[in-house]
Amino acid sequence: MTASELTAADKPTFYFIGMTTGKSSIMKVFPKWAEHLGLGDVPIKGIDCKWHDDPAVYRTVVDFIKKDPLSLGALVTTHKLDLLAAARDRFGYLDPYAELLGEISSISKKDGMLCGHAKDPFTSGYSLDAFVPAGHWKKTGGELCILGAGGSSLALTAYIMKQKTRDEWPSRIVVTNRSPARLEEMKHIHAKINPGIRMEYVLAPAAADNDKVVAALKPHSLVVNATGLGKDAPGSPLTDNVVFPHDGLVWEYNYRGELVFLDQARAQKERRNLYIEDGWVYFIHGWTRVIAEVFHIDIPTSGPGFDVLGQIAAAAR
Repeated sequence: MTASELTAADKPTFYFIGMTTGKSSIMKVFPKWAEHLGLGDVPIKGIDCKWHDDPAVYRTVVDFIKKDPLSLGALVTTHKLDLLAAARDRFGYLDPYAELLGEISSISKKDGMLCGHAKDPFTSGYSLDAFVPAGHWKKTGGELCILGAGGSSLALTAYIMKQKTRDEWPSRIVVTNRSPARLEEMKHIHAKINPGIRMEYVLAPAAADNDKVVAALKPHSLVVNATGLGKDAPGSPLTDNVVFPHDGLVWEYNYRGELVFLDQARAQKERRNLYIEDGWVYFIHGWTRVIAEVFHIDIPTSGPGFDVLGQIAAAAR
């Protein structure tokens, strides 16, 4: 449904604010998780907004959740930056990462206040730690290349800068983006929190420009697609002529869509000896962190309890 179609909930309800919410696996997964976690009869409803929608639309959505007694909260994807920019004054509490990054992925209620949390630093960080081998950066000297300088990129770099020790840093982090504004915003935020990691910010208006950046990476480097291309919009940030780093790692933040970036990596998997990760574990962490916040429950981030949630999701997917 859209913002104009919102109606008062007749039972406790959880929302998903995105673009094509009906296509997400969460619509099948959440009811199974709700049963497993003992949340009761709580439906999930999608609210679709346009990419960079009118600020009034975001305010309408936030006001609805804030004022409707049985609307418990929401996960926000795609619109994390735009929604907070449009409706910051509606929130009684923003967590430190929301204040730092200027985004929220979680809307919840506590003590009569509407609360906004930026869960992405932990979502991306836990997902990164799940597939990058312990000691990888120190052992290999590999670099981290993030294509796209939006909220998810800021979150990942913030996690590394604020949560990781020196021996867990990539030898360099390079971030590319099609327009300069996001790069400048990222530089401004990094100036406050960077403990000494070597950073490079590259304006890359065309996919061929990203190809050049990726081709120059050291062996064992990690390339991340954080642009949304392949899910929120068609295509890939790279061309088919790209050369991935030998013995490298490739991470597509998304798990659904046409995922051209993943196809490009898979075409070079054997030749370049690549480890390739999609966004499925990122999806699990992203949702469970917000569910824990909205329903005020503890959900493990690793171990058997987390693995069971992954198994439930895979079976329902």
